[in-house]
Amino acid sequence: MPYIISTVNVNGVRAATGKGMLAWLAATEADIVCVQETRATDEQVRAALAPALDAGWWLSHAEPESKGRAGVGILSRRAPHAVRIGFGSSEFGASGRYLEADFDHVTVASVYVHSGEAGTTRQDEKYRFLAELGVSMTARTGDFVVSGDWNIAHTELDLKNWKGNLKSAGFLPEERAWIDEMLAAGYVDVVRRLHPEVEGPYSWWSYRGRAFDNDTGWRIDYQLARGDLAARAKQAVVERAAAYDQRWSDHAPVTVQYR
Repeated sequence: MPYIISTVNVNGVRAATGKGMLAWLAATEADIVCVQETRATDEQVRAALAPALDAGWWLSHAEPESKGRAGVGILSRRAPHAVRIGFGSSEFGASGRYLEADFDHVTVASVYVHSGEAGTTRQDEKYRFLAELGVSMTARTGDFVVSGDWNIAHTELDLKNWKGNLKSAGFLPEERAWIDEMLAAGYVDVVRRLHPEVEGPYSWWSYRGRAFDNDTGWRIDYQLARGDLAARAKQAVVERAAAYDQRWSDHAPVTVQYR
């Protein structure tokens, strides 16, 4: 069965729906939309997305234990067969950073990896999250895709100013090596496979300065797929807004068509 899967960090679902997210949902051809950083409770997310849910979208959501942080969801055209929050971690099970849902023979996950800060306990926490998530991901079989905001630029092609960020969280050697490990374990970065050897396509731009206008961005929103699904990825696009004032998040949706 063909799928169109999109992923986007909404940077607060209540703010995003007030800026244009609802119009995007009404227009998208995606079958499944993975969202990150809803920064809201289940009730608040449902209230913000009410017009979309009334129009037929189905919502699965993992609310964050920390108010105003994290929160991930999966919007789908039809109800999933099963939904699971977390990946078995005792430390991160209630953090609102991971959610997965089964559709036919495909499992789709929405993940949010926080940004970290080099040399701090926050970075240590990021490494612990990645380590546990990696164990879970490498144990998976079948058609499986993890979509989300990884807050890691894998290579020099994945951020404009890579020379100035060699010691910055998001481009640290240990973080980049983790992506290498996932690829070695059988995952495919489908956007990069479909857009080899090109700068970007970037999916996040700082609100500061003229980063968006100058396309000084980072590619940190990935769909990592394995199994037959990875081979079926045929087209990928970053839905970059036409202008700065048309953005409804500092991230752009990353949309992949699977045959």
